[in-house]
Amino acid sequence: MRTGDWDFPNPHVVTLEVVASDIDAYDHVNNSVYLSWFDRVAWSHSAALGVTLEECVRIRRGMAAHRTEIDYQRAAIEGDRVSVATWIVSTDAKLRVERRFQVRRAPDGQTLARARTDYVCINLDSGRAARMPESFSRAYIVTT
Repeated sequence: MRTGDWDFPNPHVVTLEVVASDIDAYDHVNNSVYLSWFDRVAWSHSAALGVTLEECVRIRRGMAAHRTEIDYQRAAIEGDRVSVATWIVSTDAKLRVERRFQVRRAPDGQTLARARTDYVCINLDSGRAARMPESFSRAYIVTT
């Protein structure tokens, strides 16, 4: 795939294989699987930015999904290879981060879905919103 085919420049991409457990009664990938793909690529991207799961647990802070919107455009089926991309498109560097996602069938580049998720920094002990630690505000910068 050409980078220019993505919705935004500089995507962080994870490529996955659609397996039988991803498929629902309609013989396509269930919508809940897309959420797990978004979570997977977001964690991969965060780790690449230096915000690992281990660090979140250690400092007792994390980014929790507040709202997700998904637009499904084409179905993925068992055996498809998909590329799931993410970008940070906005942040207030205090509490909120917005990510965008795009799912494409790897061989032909067809976009299967697009999504956006708004995240809020939380205290892992209380579950309440909390100011981002400096390590988060340094890592979660807009790259589009």
